[in-house]
Amino acid sequence: MTVADLHVHTTNSDGTLTLGTLAPAAERADLAAVAVTDHDRLHPDLADGVSTLDGITVIHGIELRVETPVQRIDLLGYGVERTDDLQGLVDHLQADRVERARAIVECVEDRLGVDLAVPFEPGVGRPHGDGDPCYVSRDIPSFEEGTRILSGACDVVGLAHPFRYGQPGAALERARELDAVEVAYPYSREVDVEPAARIAREHDLLVTGGSDAHDETLGLAGLDGEAFEQFRRSAGI
Repeated sequence: MTVADLHVHTTNSDGTLTLGTLAPAAERADLAAVAVTDHDRLHPDLADGVSTLDGITVIHGIELRVETPVQRIDLLGYGVERTDDLQGLVDHLQADRVERARAIVECVEDRLGVDLAVPFEPGVGRPHGDGDPCYVSRDIPSFEEGTRILSGACDVVGLAHPFRYGQPGAALERARELDAVEVAYPYSREVDVEPAARIAREHDLLVTGGSDAHDETLGLAGLDGEAFEQFRRSAGI
């Protein structure tokens, strides 16, 4: 039985959950704990690395995209402390997101000859793929920089959803340099997650898991009671 969903997004990035709806959603899924892991952002209303919200343990986390020579991958940090390095990085990334959004909208306006009344807020994303018309790249920290900054600010740093990448083997190789790897995840296709579990066993990594929820449906994947207690003890959370 899943008791902890360690990969959840809120309206602070691209999810629909707020802190007000988080606990009720967790209760509906019979969860005891949830990790808020917004994209490239710290949640402004979570001051501590771990807190309790209406009886639900809430772990303040972050999902940070980083660049490797092979591909871009996502790191999950848990138990966040707002260090100067991490705050400076996320502030830079959010400013870059806004400027990129402005450039995309200006391109669309020029191509279509229209004026778009689009608000530009922190956390803004883009609804089209790489290489499409009006694509604008954004700044992404290197794996080394991201790992260094997260390790200085978080109790645990892990690899997110290793089998979503074009080269999962290369992603799992990077997990050896981290504290944890996400094993339980609701992939859109049938996936053998044993290679991730094996990496965790062979390199003494923590196992994490989560739904990657962007709506109010939590608990589609996560940790059972025994696995979550091991995570808590090892992470000091």
